[in-house]
Amino acid sequence: MSLALSGSVVLIGAGNMGGAMALGWAKNGIAPSSIIAADPNPPEAMKIRLSDAGIGFVSIAPDNLIAGVLFVAVKPQVMGQVLPAYRKLVGPETIVVSVAAGKTLAFLEEHLGDAAMVRAMPNTPAMIGRGVTGAFANGRVTPAQHKLVDSLLKVSGPVEWVETEALIDAVTAVSGSGPAYVFYLVECMAEAGRKLGLPADLAMRLARATVSGAGELLHQSPGEPSELRTNVTSPGGTTAAALSVLMAEDGMQPLFDAAIKAARDRAEQLAG
Repeated sequence: MSLALSGSVVLIGAGNMGGAMALGWAKNGIAPSSIIAADPNPPEAMKIRLSDAGIGFVSIAPDNLIAGVLFVAVKPQVMGQVLPAYRKLVGPETIVVSVAAGKTLAFLEEHLGDAAMVRAMPNTPAMIGRGVTGAFANGRVTPAQHKLVDSLLKVSGPVEWVETEALIDAVTAVSGSGPAYVFYLVECMAEAGRKLGLPADLAMRLARATVSGAGELLHQSPGEPSELRTNVTSPGGTTAAALSVLMAEDGMQPLFDAAIKAARDRAEQLAG
């Protein structure tokens, strides 16, 4: 994949997520000199990686520049303080892309003006190119801009476009926060193994390898998760015994229903 860009990409926030995406852009054909990372206090390790890639840093919004893409990757809690300084970078051809949870397009327009805008929600595996991103574009986004943003986001994994902005909060709840659920699953499996007598370090190694291996099998398989589950489950066997608990009426599904709804509701609250 090679990215074609007219103008500069200004990245607001060079943390782990934003920095990883900038490195992906440079790797996929955007000239590093066309990428400007704006962050007053970037993580030192990321600063070194970006500098080694030829990507420049500034502490504040640069002067005398209209961005081709203004990519917002700061925490939602500080956006209200950060964004006004960047309004001067938004021109008639600029497209704004935000990956901040909960902050609506209306919020972005309030601080950056009427512009072509995309609200996106990647997840942390984006840092290794194995993420997934949900995205929604406002009515000012042209087909060419839509294609460009799709390419920019795809450096971290597949992109799924939704039809309404409200669905971005559901995306946040399922995939944006989702890696944490998987990591906690590993913790729970390891703890259950420890309680059955396994040494704690061995239980953790088994749980980590099992979840990462199952994830890779799912990634490579064209089959449905239910098919893969059935393939592992012998009637009357050990897996079936465990699934009878996890798939009970009061088992895993209602727990996930409640958890993901709580995450969605919190995303809505962050919108203010």
